[in-house]
Amino acid sequence: MAEIVRVVVDAMGGDNAPVEIVKGAVQAVTKHENIHIILTGIEDVVQKELAKYSYPKDRVEVVHTSMVIETAEPPVAAIRSKKDSSIVVGMMMVRRGEADAFVSAGSSGAILVGGQTIVGRIKGIERPALAPLIPTKDGVALLIDCGANVDARSSHLVQFAKMGSIYMENVLGIKNPRVGIVNIGAEEEKGNALVKETFPLLKQCSDINFTGSVEARDIPDGVCDVVVCEAFVGNVILKLYEGVGATLIKKIKGSMMQNLRSKIGALLVKPALKSTLKSFDATEYGGAPLLGLKGLVVKTHGSSTAKEVEHSIYQCVQFKEQHINEKIKEHIIIEDTKKGEK
Repeated sequence: MAEIVRVVVDAMGGDNAPVEIVKGAVQAVTKHENIHIILTGIEDVVQKELAKYSYPKDRVEVVHTSMVIETAEPPVAAIRSKKDSSIVVGMMMVRRGEADAFVSAGSSGAILVGGQTIVGRIKGIERPALAPLIPTKDGVALLIDCGANVDARSSHLVQFAKMGSIYMENVLGIKNPRVGIVNIGAEEEKGNALVKETFPLLKQCSDINFTGSVEARDIPDGVCDVVVCEAFVGNVILKLYEGVGATLIKKIKGSMMQNLRSKIGALLVKPALKSTLKSFDATEYGGAPLLGLKGLVVKTHGSSTAKEVEHSIYQCVQFKEQHINEKIKEHIIIEDTKKGEK
């Protein structure tokens, strides 16, 4: 039997908590025998939701917490003052080795601050990075960073590229993943100061498959597997991606319901269309791992439904089984050793 992966799920985080969060956790543990779920939150509230379902009782536990960090709270102050919150308690369990991963749809700021101050960075990693999978024409790409480092340095982006490559090769099974840096043109001399400084450093990296600049319009076409940028640009790309995707789906569905002819046509193309739209549904890919920490932290959308929570838990299983953190640590240690020898 496969090794049990212990995942802490913040039952109180997100717009749809605790209903969708608990539902997603139950779905995950019911479908896979190697998952153990620890739900952190107000116990009577969480137990009330759990009572709705049949599930393996020995693989779901509730850890009571008396506090909840709200989205609008200042992250640093919230992490410091709310020690008994579902986020802080969950991350402490990862830090102490009592759990393999932590999943939350709660406050992005609190999760980023908690990840760095509670779970802690891998030695040698300058900055952790949020890295969601985004749909492309033929599959997915990893967008790194999309929220953790608005003001990044070139050395940070180089590490993002390396961590992203390790993740895509080992979790997604993409051999020698193509790495591109977001730019306003394909030419090497284009871009802002950060891109111009980072480009030659990425070219010098023998351990990644750097393919050069990538323009935003080419990302959905799948021209690279790891899309590297600082968090300001990454967050704009992610939010635009989500907005355009949702608008297109609404427009397509609206057009198909206009008249009898379009409704008949819709019935004929429904199976193919359903499959296509599913591939562009962000909830299919789970949340964004915060790469570079000593333990795994996954941030899911604030509006996450049960499906996204469920898939985020599966991400944690793959991360653990493929020893991603060990591979990042090994890679960084090797790089540091090489630098020390020069």
